[in-house]
Amino acid sequence: MDNSFRIPGTQLRFGIDGLIGLFPGLGDALGALISSHIISQAAQMGVPKSILLKMAFNVAIDALLGIFPVIGDMSDFIWKANYRNVKLLNDYVEEPQKTKTYSRFFVGIIGLLVIGVVVLIGAFGFLLMRWLWYSVQGN
Repeated sequence: MDNSFRIPGTQLRFGIDGLIGLFPGLGDALGALISSHIISQAAQMGVPKSILLKMAFNVAIDALLGIFPVIGDMSDFIWKANYRNVKLLNDYVEEPQKTKTYSRFFVGIIGLLVIGVVVLIGAFGFLLMRWLWYSVQGN
């Protein structure tokens, strides 16, 4: 899906995902839908949740980057979420414990980053409300 074709004279490869991503909106939605099939197959194979979450993260990054007109199209040729997910799946089949440990670590780091962002947004909101309160009070 990500490496089906090679640009002649180069080592650059692209796939159907990059081509359908060129269609605004619909292409990225269709690409994410097709990508979710890989995750579904992995779940049916009994792949651990930490690896499934990492696979979903790869698809989410691809879909989020796809929102931006030119950047999204370029990201389809660079990020290659489907290639990453198939590699994760193959790595799990070859070395299940190593892949599972690495994926748990990755999911943990992402979780900590999300918590950090939520705390920062909360702190910013509190400081903004405090500033507004003192501005209205005149102190």
